[in-house]
Amino acid sequence: MKNLRNAFLGLGLAGAAVLAQASPIFLDFEGIADDTSVADFYNGGGGTNYGVSFSSGVAQVDSDAGGSGDIANEPSPSTVLLFLDGTQSSFLNYAPGFNTSVSFFYSSVTDINVKVYTELNGGGSLLGSIALTSQFDLGGCNGDPTGTFCNFTLASLIFTGTGKSIDFGETLNQVAFDNIALNAGALPPGNGGGNNKVPEPHTLALMGLALAGMGAVRRRKPAADRVEPIS
Repeated sequence: MKNLRNAFLGLGLAGAAVLAQASPIFLDFEGIADDTSVADFYNGGGGTNYGVSFSSGVAQVDSDAGGSGDIANEPSPSTVLLFLDGTQSSFLNYAPGFNTSVSFFYSSVTDINVKVYTELNGGGSLLGSIALTSQFDLGGCNGDPTGTFCNFTLASLIFTGTGKSIDFGETLNQVAFDNIALNAGALPPGNGGGNNKVPEPHTLALMGLALAGMGAVRRRKPAADRVEPIS
């Protein structure tokens, strides 16, 4: 009986750990001064201490809000993340690990790939990759047209496993990121930019696979546990 009780206690602790690991984390970069390194802002450096750090990257505030950022229609005014060191990959690191999903808004003048790895700084195994396409020629920057980075698009990567780092690639002032979300499903908050785009086809496909998986789980439930609609 004691062994059984200990087993249940162990399962409870393991379940609690999984729940804690899966808690949503949202990074909108608001409150970071213009042209200031993001680095450990979310790791005890002034913002909410999530334990999230960046190997590089600076915050830039929209020029319309008094900053130096060449941006417009950002999802959560008025600050975004840019990487200014194009000689090496830039990483988000989260040692406790995140699972299920990574989502963010981005505006890019080039094509890049964002990747999720099982270890810090791009170590371990690759869990997934998402291709981000250039939006430089999209045009139609209505409402807030004064910015090169004016078309923000939602991108989401749903994966299986636990990631500890995100590789944003070697981007030299070519991509603006905002509202990075971990463990939050396909849509991060703050999608209020005047020119934000709907998910691209590959994003919708990933979301469809996730919903299909949820449907399969539902179908496996005993019939007695389901309430069928009245026709």
